[in-house]
Amino acid sequence: MFLGGLLLSSCKSFNPHQIPDSPLPPPAYSSVNVPVSIPQQSLNKILNQVIPAVIIDDENLDMGNLEGELKLNRNGMASYTTLDSQRMQLTLPLKIEGELGLKKKGLGNLIQTRIPLDETVSPVFIINPTINPDWSISVQDFELVDLGGELSLDVFGMKVDLSGLLEKEINKWGEENLNSNSSIFSLKSFIDLAWNQVGRPFTINWEEEKSAFSIQPDSLKLKEYFGANQDLNLWLGLNGKVNTHPGDAAPSRAFPLPELSENSDSENHLEITLPWTISYEQLDELLGENFNGKQIRVDKKTMMTPSNLKSYAYGEFLGISMDFFATQTNGKSLEGKIYVIGKPAYDAVNETLYFEDINFKMESGNFGAQTSVGLKKRKIIKNIEKRAVFPIGETLVESLVTIEDRLSLKTGIANLEIEGLEVSPEDFFPSKNGLTVHMKAKGNVTIDWK
Repeated sequence: MFLGGLLLSSCKSFNPHQIPDSPLPPPAYSSVNVPVSIPQQSLNKILNQVIPAVIIDDENLDMGNLEGELKLNRNGMASYTTLDSQRMQLTLPLKIEGELGLKKKGLGNLIQTRIPLDETVSPVFIINPTINPDWSISVQDFELVDLGGELSLDVFGMKVDLSGLLEKEINKWGEENLNSNSSIFSLKSFIDLAWNQVGRPFTINWEEEKSAFSIQPDSLKLKEYFGANQDLNLWLGLNGKVNTHPGDAAPSRAFPLPELSENSDSENHLEITLPWTISYEQLDELLGENFNGKQIRVDKKTMMTPSNLKSYAYGEFLGISMDFFATQTNGKSLEGKIYVIGKPAYDAVNETLYFEDINFKMESGNFGAQTSVGLKKRKIIKNIEKRAVFPIGETLVESLVTIEDRLSLKTGIANLEIEGLEVSPEDFFPSKNGLTVHMKAKGNVTIDWK
């Protein structure tokens, strides 16, 4: 049998000279969703950091025949209990300071002395705190249900009940400061500070080349509600696209965060897709180490030596072309070109990339003048499968360490860590510039409240 017949029949399923277009790699989307439970003890700390030291400071108090100054200061730690999934009952110890006297008319012109105020109360409020899309915190409902003490004075023989005045001042303050249009506190600076660390672009080295990645968020979601055990439950989720950049051209800062929207996902999951691209020059160098100049034994009589390996995209397959020179023990020889196509795959046990569904075609300008050298298609494919592999274990380890380090966060109220993170190649996309590998990182997020 002539070698020419074998060459023509080796693979009729593809034409190496009519290269089909390769589809563009899809966007590398990622998501993280964290169900956070803030214990009552930790939430009490946060509340006491948010509540101002001075609640009311009125220097022009007017109540009929009396005038003076009134100042309400924090007088200890505020505490709360929940009433339902949205409302809390807040107890706020206050110290009342100031002075009170008669107005400067009539008897007031004769008696100029003012009586100092130094009392304590612990009013109880019902409020419905809400986190707004811009990360500000406002109160949808405000109700003073109990003054938490009585306030009465003896002013020059007159018994004056100041409880009504105090309730009026507190309700006035609540109407002005605790409503849906007024922000009592903003989490934005804290969120921006955390995101500037977590969302900052990061780099991963592979074969002494750096690839940079940045997360471009397109949605940020939140659901909040109180649980039966007085804790505050938050479902916080972020979705976005991961961009890849040359190692020396990464953005200098994190992308801006979008406004909040409603979250319906209660699961804890972290899925980050890194679109890691191996250039064809890198592939040529790696695969060439196993092919160029390396003799491949086809059978007892035949040796084949490939050279000048070049990789490229062939539709959804990865294509490889290489020159070859085959010799037999009887002195016969043949040279030409081999075209190989295959689908990239991942071996999790050995942490290597390899190729499956391999097919090939041989061409030789002078095969018609040659006799058979016994080249066998199955053995050639087996040899190609054996040699067309390269390890990526070190890259996976570096990816793990980099992602865990970047997504870990330590703050004054809680520490965030990544748990059970695993990284492995999931999809492969031969493209114009190289082989794009979507590396999928999966894990969970844990939060340790202080």
